[in-house]
Amino acid sequence: MKKPDIPENEEARLKTLRSLNILDTLPEERFDRLTRMAKRLFGVPIALVSLVDKDRQWFKSAEGLDASETPRDISFCGHAILGSEVFIIPDASKDERFADNPLVLDKPDIRFYAGCPLKAEDGSKLGTLCVIDQEPRNISEDDREILQDLASMVEREIAAVQLATLDELTQISNRRGFMMLAHHSLNLSVRQQLPTSLVFIDLNKLKPVNDKFGHAEGDAALIAFAQQMKSVFRDSDLFARLGGDEFVVLLSNASEELTGRVMARLQQSLNKYNEEANRGYDISFSFGAVEFDPDKHPSLEELLAEGDSLMYAHKNAGRQENISPQ
Repeated sequence: MKKPDIPENEEARLKTLRSLNILDTLPEERFDRLTRMAKRLFGVPIALVSLVDKDRQWFKSAEGLDASETPRDISFCGHAILGSEVFIIPDASKDERFADNPLVLDKPDIRFYAGCPLKAEDGSKLGTLCVIDQEPRNISEDDREILQDLASMVEREIAAVQLATLDELTQISNRRGFMMLAHHSLNLSVRQQLPTSLVFIDLNKLKPVNDKFGHAEGDAALIAFAQQMKSVFRDSDLFARLGGDEFVVLLSNASEELTGRVMARLQQSLNKYNEEANRGYDISFSFGAVEFDPDKHPSLEELLAEGDSLMYAHKNAGRQENISPQ
């Protein structure tokens, strides 16, 4: 078996993929409709929208397959994203790259595979729209064009998801994007018994900045704060602008102590920014941190409400978070 090579632009490719906020989201009819169409048009038992992450391929839509992901090093799609054309394997059992692959030797018993790379706007290959059969076969040039057309439709839906879940000003997740991903993250935390914390953040005195310096400067402050969040929080953390001057972050596998250290790093990073930017005002924030307890917080909305309440209690009391990195 030959493991897929790693694309030369892998770091940038993964950054683009993760910026879409689509990994580990719930199934959506817009994608399931296209895999159903591919399955029917090609007369195959399996059709997938597969996204190739660092160590896995994850299925945004899977018709005819129960699995939600498989390891990247045994994936067919990992090979497909190395090129720009439809990647076709007529009979995997006779192809030295795949003959002893676990996906060939055992379920789903892959023989025929055809996958069209899915491209982001920057040209990065995110994954594939692929069709799979348990019998050897091939496809015509017309069939290739049909698969390419369907893949283009998937690309448009991915772009639409990004636009719908991205805050236009700060280019981080918006409320909708956060809610989609956070639900899944909390369910994962419960299953794996991982400590998780939510931090509700509100920028202090943004209105005086707008009044004195203009709304363009207020927007610049929001953008600068989002950039600080990007530089401090981990890839596994979910952070978003909920609207106005309110932000939120969900820290997975994070104890109360670790949450405190992370917020201290954010404060330290922001202090450095304020000193260097010297804009005539300082960006500051208040926050409320809540440890997720599935018994106490049966819904994400209740977790957010408690974080919001704690944040306002701190802000209204004039409490300044005197935090320092450990």
